[in-house]
Amino acid sequence: MAYLSCNLLYKGLNLDMPLLCLLEGYGLSEQQQYIYFDHAATSWPKPEAVIQAVTHALVHDSANPGRGSHAMAVRASRVLFNGRKQLAKLFGIKNPNDIAFTYNTTMALNMAIKGFVKSGDHVIATSVEHNSVRRPLYELEENNNVEVTYIDADEEGHIDMTHLKQSFKENTTLIVVNHSSNLLGTIMPLEEISEIAHKQGVKVLVDGAQSAGIIPIDVEAMGIDMLAFPGHKGLLGPQGTGGLYIAPDIDLKPLLHGGTGSQSEAAYQPLVRPDRYEAGTQNTAGIAGLTEGVKHVLAIGVEQIYAQEWELAQQLLKGLQEIEGVQCLGPQLGEPRTAIVAFNIPHIDPSELSFILDQHYNIAVRAGFHCTPTAHQVAGTTERGAVRASIGYGTTKEQVDVFIGAVAEIIAQYG
Repeated sequence: MAYLSCNLLYKGLNLDMPLLCLLEGYGLSEQQQYIYFDHAATSWPKPEAVIQAVTHALVHDSANPGRGSHAMAVRASRVLFNGRKQLAKLFGIKNPNDIAFTYNTTMALNMAIKGFVKSGDHVIATSVEHNSVRRPLYELEENNNVEVTYIDADEEGHIDMTHLKQSFKENTTLIVVNHSSNLLGTIMPLEEISEIAHKQGVKVLVDGAQSAGIIPIDVEAMGIDMLAFPGHKGLLGPQGTGGLYIAPDIDLKPLLHGGTGSQSEAAYQPLVRPDRYEAGTQNTAGIAGLTEGVKHVLAIGVEQIYAQEWELAQQLLKGLQEIEGVQCLGPQLGEPRTAIVAFNIPHIDPSELSFILDQHYNIAVRAGFHCTPTAHQVAGTTERGAVRASIGYGTTKEQVDVFIGAVAEIIAQYG
């Protein structure tokens, strides 16, 4: 990758870049040179086994799963079933067929919300939800006579449990909650929320976008009725993969209707799982890669992944807080959180800081509103958004130190 000179003029500022210069001239690979702190969007790099599995499936297993009896179609079907088995093992799911594959968490959340909530229902969600929850609920509010209550949260993202307990109504049918905020890194008390909900006869849908493969999840022990998860983040799989766990006692109205390879003579969508929720040809190669990603997570252990990422997040949070002018969001040092550290610098626009880090330091972060405007209202950052640094299991202490140094250097140059 080409680099700019170590002495750069940026908006009239002379930016000396010793940190970048340290990387130059050593013949490092792009992966070694590139510091990727955007794992909350998509994890990178992928394990070699994931890449090999995708390639193998494309070469050897590219027939339509469930659509034929020839050898290649059977192998493709086996790819999907093996993926379900690994996911069931990871999430404590008894029947792998209770997992429907989707193309991402957004699709899974839409399947769950629109397939479960009926006209006249009342739904409870939190004020730190992603737009993948907020927008489907808004659509139902506007067009399907559905009422939604959003639970208050403090500036660190912890929800008000008293408000939650007071929000139930006779027509409340569902609680939707993210396991961890994609802006603040806050971890929700799922067991407590589920216990409260189930005493009211209310089902619980969990958005696992920032927790699957990162925080231990057992759907039965945690009282999760539906779990939406991505394949491309903590599970280390390719983009275009994800899924929805649906408890056996829940029958969702399918989001999509079409070919399944089963009961083709019927005009209605099959009742059998997972066909009922998987119309159309599935992403066999992507699911092959996802399966290897899940195996990789299982081999390491989710507890180990969380512990390592938490330590790195603490290092990052501590380093940023020691820089004068940096304002960090979310839980404070020593508290539970995922490895997401969002922050602001009063006199530097988040997008500008992200641009400098990318163009002059070869560091990838995300700036803006992160598809969660209500979480920014909670954090008090609605006017400008924030810079989000999200680290992964492959992140090193040295990379965190380089990142902290880069932020300090940029602030010093701005004066």
